[in-house]
Amino acid sequence: MIADFFKRLAASTPASLAPSDARLALSALLVRIARADGAYTDDEATQIDQVLRTRYDLSPFEATALRKEAEQVEAKAPDTVRFTREIKDAVPHEDRIGVIEALWTVVLADGVREAEEDALVRLAANLLGINDRDSALARQRVMASS
Repeated sequence: MIADFFKRLAASTPASLAPSDARLALSALLVRIARADGAYTDDEATQIDQVLRTRYDLSPFEATALRKEAEQVEAKAPDTVRFTREIKDAVPHEDRIGVIEALWTVVLADGVREAEEDALVRLAANLLGINDRDSALARQRVMASS
């Protein structure tokens, strides 16, 4: 299943991915953000599960299963661009700020903001067509709601 996912992502002219593939791409991006600083904590995994439950209306079991699959995908993925491309194709521009907010909730879940995490959020935001100002405002909203 993971190999098929990568084949679809790597296709030179990929067809639209199924919604489940776009969901897996976002989940893998959340895991990549959590692992960016070299410390993937339980708080970050719990936050990813929460994002997935809320965003996709999943049960706790389904969210954890999706995260575990995303952990495998993220570990084998060569770059972040493929994930963001699929998210960009699947999520309308006006809804992508919600993706950035989800990324920030994972970055901030362990209470520590690392430069590697900031850089990856900045890259993802840019690839998703979200400017630095809007990403910063998203971060501030997430911080205010914590």
